[in-house]
Amino acid sequence: MGFSCGFLGLPNVGKSTLFNALSAAGAKVEGYPFCTTEAQVGTVKVPDEKLDGLAKLLPEKEKVYTQIEFYDLAGLVEGAHHGEGLGNQFLSEIRGVDALIHVVRCFENSDVPLEEGASSPRKNIETIKSELLLKDLETVEKRLSSLDREEDQLKELYEKLKEDLETGIPVRDHELTPYEREDLKSISPLTGKPVLYVANVSEDAPEECLRAVEAHAEEDETEVLAINGEIESEVRELDLSDEERTEYLQEWGLEESALDRLVRAGYDLLNLVTFYTTDGPEVRAWTIPEGSTALEAAGKIHSDFADNFIYAEVVSIEELLDHGDMQGAREDGLLNRRGEDYEIEDGDVVHFVSSR
Repeated sequence: MGFSCGFLGLPNVGKSTLFNALSAAGAKVEGYPFCTTEAQVGTVKVPDEKLDGLAKLLPEKEKVYTQIEFYDLAGLVEGAHHGEGLGNQFLSEIRGVDALIHVVRCFENSDVPLEEGASSPRKNIETIKSELLLKDLETVEKRLSSLDREEDQLKELYEKLKEDLETGIPVRDHELTPYEREDLKSISPLTGKPVLYVANVSEDAPEECLRAVEAHAEEDETEVLAINGEIESEVRELDLSDEERTEYLQEWGLEESALDRLVRAGYDLLNLVTFYTTDGPEVRAWTIPEGSTALEAAGKIHSDFADNFIYAEVVSIEELLDHGDMQGAREDGLLNRRGEDYEIEDGDVVHFVSSR
């Protein structure tokens, strides 16, 4: 699995349209609030030209892409942290995702009414942020009340988090020790997750709307993707080849699909890298955090590889594709022997050697 992300936003901002365009999961789309009444889950393969090239060198092997899970969640309204709308159901469903995709409405459509709180991009964003902060505040207060007297370090942490949440500072802005980070996993704070903004635009979208979302994202030190959900949805519904899909998007002035852009932004947001293996019957892409060691990468595949690790043979996928042959690359000395502390780089092709 690459990563998981949840689409959140006010009702009628186009979350389900974007979700369907990206995942082809067929979530219900209607022009009224709470059309989505429970989480919809879609799993998509991560487009990977490097893996495609590697598979051409080894056509007898199955090609296995890494995957992303998208969660389309019920629209969030003011008061959701204490049960308004679908409130707590919504908030509990996003605790397990790696990242949040905050969808902001920047399209004009008189058939889809504006929800209260969506009168401006800033109001839209601040409504959602406020609900997440308030829900985390409630969760942190419960955690504080459950701590034993001797747990002074954790009490200090949660008292600081409580103080900051009350003033609008999210959990992700805190520098945490490994011990604190591990304990926070027990409550999975919503504002501890990285956020990516998506402006759902239309052809006639007011330019000031996108600029306002970009300004807010800059304040939060994150990125904005402008995506035309309607066009992306049309492309998904058409039975097009990859080449035809590219041409269709280019006619609309789009050089790449929303999925490609979202994948790249997600990997950057979460600091992820991809490595490849060619052992056994598969040519496969794997996703790990940037800075992971060869030993940790081996454990990603199977715990036995980590437990019995001897060394890893590594070659960059660019070198391998230029050479055109795995065995020849080994014979020509392109594969480098690396120990367990070697940091895997994006695009490494790795063969793990173990004692079993």
